[in-house]
Amino acid sequence: MIFSWQSRMWFFVSLIAFLFLYGCEKEVETLQTAPDFTLRDVNGDSVSLKKYGGNIVLVDFWATWCAPCRLSIPELAEIQKKYKDQGVVVLGISMDDPQVFPDTYILTFKETFNMNYPILRADQKVAMDYFGTANMVIPTLFVVNREGKLADKIVGYVPGAVENSLKRVLE
Repeated sequence: MIFSWQSRMWFFVSLIAFLFLYGCEKEVETLQTAPDFTLRDVNGDSVSLKKYGGNIVLVDFWATWCAPCRLSIPELAEIQKKYKDQGVVVLGISMDDPQVFPDTYILTFKETFNMNYPILRADQKVAMDYFGTANMVIPTLFVVNREGKLADKIVGYVPGAVENSLKRVLE
């Protein structure tokens, strides 16, 4: 049976999409140790995950140009405010290209969106450690428990999902 080039193209595009969505993402097993990192924040200071040992850390990979990321910001800011006294820390890791979106832009964005948590600049190592070689989806948030283990991974933005996950870790 001979297929048209359009049919073959559709098949290959579908296959690639399937592999991307279901077969390529690095699986993060819960309760494995969260990969440590030391990244520069938008003020130029070095920040490491290890610094927050003993806390519950919400590591949010996001970008300024990402619409679902923007939707998640008010919820993360509220979580930071509401649970800070219980040892919960939100760390935003910006995937924005620093040559296109310099620190001054990110700082203005942070103020405009009332982001009350640290914003760090991603590097290739942190992306590889958390996502492997697959293309990453943003926003993606990792919940790191008080023992430094990955307790959950939330891909995309679903209102209430982060707080529900956090409540399970706090129990």
